[in-house]
Amino acid sequence: MKIFDTQSQTLKELVPLEDNKIKMYVCGPTVYDYPHLGHARCYITWDVVYRYLKFRGYEVIYVRNITDIDDKIINKAGENNTTPAQIANQYCLEFEKAMDELNIAKPDIEPKATENIREMVDIIKSLCEKEFAYAVDGDVYFDVAKFTKYGRLSRQNIDDLKSGARVEASDKKQNPLDFALWKAVKDENEPGWESPWGKGRPGWHIECSAMSKKFLGETIDIHAGGQDLVFPHHENEKAQSEAAFGKDFVRFWMHNGFVKINEEKMSKSLGNYVTIESLLEKYDANTIRFFILTNHYRMPVEFTDKALFSAKNGIKRLKNAFEDVKNDFGDEKINQADQTIAFLFEESRKTGQIPFYEIDKRQETQELEEKIPSETAGKMISYFSCFINAMDEDFNTPRALSVLFDIAGDIQKSRSSENPENSIYYLAMLLRLSGVLGFELSKVEKPSGEMTDKLMEILISLRQNAREQKNWEMSDKIRDELAQAGIILKDHKDKKTTWSFSE
Repeated sequence: MKIFDTQSQTLKELVPLEDNKIKMYVCGPTVYDYPHLGHARCYITWDVVYRYLKFRGYEVIYVRNITDIDDKIINKAGENNTTPAQIANQYCLEFEKAMDELNIAKPDIEPKATENIREMVDIIKSLCEKEFAYAVDGDVYFDVAKFTKYGRLSRQNIDDLKSGARVEASDKKQNPLDFALWKAVKDENEPGWESPWGKGRPGWHIECSAMSKKFLGETIDIHAGGQDLVFPHHENEKAQSEAAFGKDFVRFWMHNGFVKINEEKMSKSLGNYVTIESLLEKYDANTIRFFILTNHYRMPVEFTDKALFSAKNGIKRLKNAFEDVKNDFGDEKINQADQTIAFLFEESRKTGQIPFYEIDKRQETQELEEKIPSETAGKMISYFSCFINAMDEDFNTPRALSVLFDIAGDIQKSRSSENPENSIYYLAMLLRLSGVLGFELSKVEKPSGEMTDKLMEILISLRQNAREQKNWEMSDKIRDELAQAGIILKDHKDKKTTWSFSE
């Protein structure tokens, strides 16, 4: 398996630090606002990487942090006349809700910055003792000039960085590139923790170094995040971690491309971002995931309704294959087919090949040959191999999706052939491989907000007609049936009936 490493700008063979174990850290959100399409792109990407590494037989420890203390959180709390903790808690819940709705698997460990302050202080103390950091009036800064490898990850010359840096008149830094490890509180209302330098809070960059070290060790296999984190966040993480621990911090740096709207990078500052909540009102989670995965993770994604509509049609082809076979043969037959091919996946997923020389004598192989025609089995093995080859080449999801379409095509051909039951085995493979990419083909799609509004308008109109005709039985039946479905109607004296979902 080959992965593109941002630092070396090359495809490198994945060789874990420890045999068959992958230590993976992904920078999580700063929870001060609603999650948006950029978050969907980022965390769907690393969700697929996580799922695929596990599918290939690796023992993966996946850490994704939550930044719940930051200037943005403090400023948002001030704007809303509340506390930073309340803002962080509110938007942390919104983030978790969005991840669940997008079928993004929970990481193995999800630490919060405020729960790991002591670990951050320990690293900062070490950096001060090694003279990689200095304190000024309660603030502590990393001395970039002392770290000779600074700029290697982002491939920037340190002199160019210095000349492009802006220094504020009140700045206490020795060097414009020096970055904050610890920030002294400005007043008694500002959140802070006690430290050797006085009451304060950690800088953003030190948070990830501390949590990565605590849960994964001083050197990890994969560190991932959005392309916008390469500099300064990941460059600074790398500098402080390697200075503190005296060894390489990350073996593979991975970064996903930007989301663009009207050819501009999506960002809160430009006001052109789309929240996940608003997106899910128009498109289901499978469609959003399909849209993301039709582009290679390192490439920019251009957000348009046309692209989402195309993705919706794409996922519909896969879902139709599932629904058609389910209608033809039922769930039990599908489950039996899945059990029949299960051992092939277990035997072959680590190599990407079917090792017949090892399994020909097994009872499962003989049963497989009795149930599945050799031509069908051969095509299934070919699809399996093509999927593995695509994903092994730096997680090439567009190619992997094309394999799923090919399988869906054979499902429909089989259904109209002399042996329609072959479609069940193709479907079993489709469900397994699509699951590796995080799709839920069996999930019933919820109606869009627009569709729900139209349906409710029709039902309320029918009920109103019944009331006008004094057909109270029909009127009550519509109201009661909707109540059982979780929809509450409210009649008004001088305006139309309104509705809402029950809590």
